[in-house]
Amino acid sequence: MNVLIIEDEARAANHLERLIKLVAPEMNIVKKFETVRDAVKYLSVNSPSLIFSDVQLADGISFEIFEQVKVSCPIIFTTAFDQYAIEAFKTNGVDYLLKPIEEERLRQAIQKVKQLSVTPNIEQLIKQALSKQPEKTKSRFLVKAGDRMKSISIEDIKAFYSFDKATYILNATNRSYAIDYSLDDLEELIDANLFFKVNRKAIVSIEACQNILAWSNSRLKLTIDGMDEPVIVAREKVKEFKNWLDR
Repeated sequence: MNVLIIEDEARAANHLERLIKLVAPEMNIVKKFETVRDAVKYLSVNSPSLIFSDVQLADGISFEIFEQVKVSCPIIFTTAFDQYAIEAFKTNGVDYLLKPIEEERLRQAIQKVKQLSVTPNIEQLIKQALSKQPEKTKSRFLVKAGDRMKSISIEDIKAFYSFDKATYILNATNRSYAIDYSLDDLEELIDANLFFKVNRKAIVSIEACQNILAWSNSRLKLTIDGMDEPVIVAREKVKEFKNWLDR
């Protein structure tokens, strides 16, 4: 079985290589790449049997590779962060290993690959993998307030919003704090019964939706204390938003 490793940290790549040789000595590591660019170039003309790929690479996110080239082999993703799990399984991802990778966890992932049929049903693999994922709903967020750190409970969050390429939390006392998540990431991490993404720049809580007005072109406008501007519900989201309010 020919194996490709995509990892921008040499130390991590070497550690993974040693573990693979220990757990599955029959595997042949054909190449190691550090960048999206080099991986795309290689995969455009080569077809390994298995790929181990870090998520965050030197020149981007590894998901960009699989948007540019179609691969048929299984992919085991490796990362120090767990917020990419759902996205990973939208590719040919069959497992998701958090760093530092442990020998037994790697053994389990490789055994899963070996049990796959020669022509696996990728859609079924995705469903199976997602069904085994732990609950990702967050109950609190760690933020920085000056020189101090504080944890904000999900019950105290009125909205998440993006501004000037950053993402913020608006809490119950109308203070905003920057967080290291995109709004797309947050949709997978928060309870859909309590929060709704009303447009591409804002996710609001059910508690914040107290002042809703009809607006132009069949849209809705929310006035939320602490937000400088009204929040407009996108036209294509209005029906879904109303259904969400009426659950």
